[in-house]
Order: sequence, then structure tokens, then C-alpha cells
Amino acid sequence: MPGLRLEVFDTAPAPDGGVQPLVEISQLEEAKIAAYEQGYSAGWEDASAAQQGDQTRIRADLARNLQSLSFTFQDARSHVLQAVRPLILELTGRLLPDLAREALAPTVLEVLMPMAEELGDAPLTLVLNPAARERVESLVAQATGLPIVIEEEDSLGEGQVYIRLGPQETTVDLTRVTQDITAAVRGFFNLSDQDGSHG
Repeated sequence: MPGLRLEVFDTAPAPDGGVQPLVEISQLEEAKIAAYEQGYSAGWEDASAAQQGDQTRIRADLARNLQSLSFTFQDARSHVLQAVRPLILELTGRLLPDLAREALAPTVLEVLMPMAEELGDAPLTLVLNPAARERVESLVAQATGLPIVIEEEDSLGEGQVYIRLGPQETTVDLTRVTQDITAAVRGFFNLSDQDGSHG
């Protein structure tokens, strides 16, 4: 294919008598390459800008959806807590005292055994509510074989026992533990109510 020839408006004749081209072929090739690179660069920048815009939009949509999901989760959590609240409060109000009564004798024995090993010959005195006497007295007498002095005290709760073995004295207070657990459960629900009202 013959080379590109442009019309020459220059009045000076070429040294060989032919027409002298205004632009060299190598310069024309360089201009084509530069134009291609400039177009490629502009296209790349447009694509990057479009992608950046898409990512910004996707992030905004994701943040909006997550916020909506968060509100939905909080609403669901609040509804579930309100639904189970009466059941949990009833369980803590009714079951915990019964569990404490059942656990009192084994707990007294658990506290007493290390003391009995240290002071095996010392007299053992238990101060307790009359309602707890039978369960505690029979279990401790069977397990330790120690002579026991029982002092009944009506002012003590059914989950309270004072243990005296020689000079050592300790207290088992499952009534207080039950009250603390009940207060913690009520506090949890009160805190959940406040969280729900503040969003």
C-alpha cells in the first residue's frame, strides 16, 4: 500500500524534485499511538469513575439495609423478651425458693465437711428456721456422724443456716442468693425495656 500523501502548500520544492510530505510517517505513527493511549486512559478513567459510583451506591444501600435489619432485630428481640417475661419471672418467683429449700441440706453439708475435718471433736451447732430442720438435721447427722445441737430461729429464712463448729462460724444463705437472682432477672427485663424505649 502506498504511503499517505498529503497536499503540500509549501512553495519550496523538495531536493529530489518530488513533493515533500509535511508529516513524517514515524511522527504520524507516534501521533496515532498517543491518541490511542489518550483515548484508552480516558476510557479507563470513565470506567473507574463509574465503578466508584456503583460502589458508593452499593455501600449506601447496604448501610440502609443493615440499619433496617438492626431495627427489625431489636423489635424482634423486644417482642420475644416481652413474651417470655411473665414465664421467667414466674419461674424465678416459684421455682427458685423450692430449689433453694431442696439444695439447703446438701449445701450445708458441703460447707461443713472441710470444717469438720479440721475440728472433728468440736461441738456442732446449727441455727436454722424450724421448717428446714428435718431435712438439714437428717442429712448432716448421717454424713458426719457428729453430735449436733440444733437451735431453731423463726426470724431466719428457710434458706438460711448458721453453722458453728468450735471457734469457727459460717453462714449458708440461699434465701439471699434466691433474692439476688430474682432481682437480677427483674433488672435484666427492666434494662431491656429501657433499651427498647431508647431505640
